[in-house]
Amino acid sequence: MFRLALLFALILPTLAIAAPCGDTSADFEAWKKDFAKQAKRAGVKKKGLQALAQTTYATRTIAADRNQKSFKYSLDKFMQVRGADTIVAQGRRRKARNPQFYAALERQYGVPAGVLIAIHGMETGFGGFMGDSQVVSAITTLAYDCRRSEFFIPHAIGALKLVDQGSITTATRGAKHGELGHTQFLPGNALNYGVDATGDGKVDFYNMTDALASTANFLRKKGWKPGRGYQQGQPNFAVIQQWNAATVYQQSIAIMAARIDG
Repeated sequence: MFRLALLFALILPTLAIAAPCGDTSADFEAWKKDFAKQAKRAGVKKKGLQALAQTTYATRTIAADRNQKSFKYSLDKFMQVRGADTIVAQGRRRKARNPQFYAALERQYGVPAGVLIAIHGMETGFGGFMGDSQVVSAITTLAYDCRRSEFFIPHAIGALKLVDQGSITTATRGAKHGELGHTQFLPGNALNYGVDATGDGKVDFYNMTDALASTANFLRKKGWKPGRGYQQGQPNFAVIQQWNAATVYQQSIAIMAARIDG
């Protein structure tokens, strides 16, 4: 019995239980210390770990996550609230002003201008407002929060790796759920699908060229079939579904994109 107890005493430290998620800020700092070990094992380096240590519990992010309403609207109401007519009108003008830019993206990735423009307009009003929340704190808070911890943990690690790479800093601002840049990439997706389209050696999601090329790359890597349709029931609609999980959002993007391209 003594030897068995001794064996368990030796084994248990190596089976350390991860700090639990939380529903309030009370245990956030303790959770961060444990998460730092997980992040380091996942390949996060010094700058990323320093960024994690500097994060604060994002109360506005939690409030926003608890109070999402627009995705419960009907399609017509959702498009009205999100300003679909304005996005289409501005989108057509943007495409007409710079047709070569969008044509080059379509040649490379197979994604039509209308789809990229609709996403750009829907997400940030074409870069007009890209968020006022600290990205790293917001996404780390969501990784800690019990509601969807497993979903957000890879994105939190992604954000820390983006800090290591120099794509973002602890001061970088984005949406309340940690989305960043012109088209509001979640950090894990930004890490995996980001493209340095300007050739300056850095993927900058706050640069429109990099952001739209990265968006096109994401869609292509998710299975976009060049030249095929993207309305509901057509092959590429399933790819739009990979960008955002809300049905009304997916439908709106497809409808607006067709109007922009039409």
